[in-house]
Amino acid sequence: MFSRNVSLHLKPNTLTDFSKAFESEVVPMLRKQTGFRDEIILTGEGTNNVNAISLWDTKEQADAYASNGYPEVLKTLDKYLDGPTKVRVCSVINSTMHKLSTVSVVAA
Repeated sequence: MFSRNVSLHLKPNTLTDFSKAFESEVVPMLRKQTGFRDEIILTGEGTNNVNAISLWDTKEQADAYASNGYPEVLKTLDKYLDGPTKVRVCSVINSTMHKLSTVSVVAA
């Protein structure tokens, strides 16, 4: 399993609208992507910084989403973003929410 970890900074006072747009517009897009497993959105109280972690069956599927789906997601969320996003792809070596059959460590 692989994760795409996206760090982003929101414009002031847009967290609620970002969250609603993510749930109503982005999650349906993600669910159509081959290999998509889960999405976790994290933010600290009183901050405009957000971390979005998506989980994928394979690195190839995460990479395919990066090329084919992610640009549309960015376009959808652009009105909430303050600056560029930072993306890292990582191997998932353990998850209590998902049963992992094999573990492979790949640096990306």
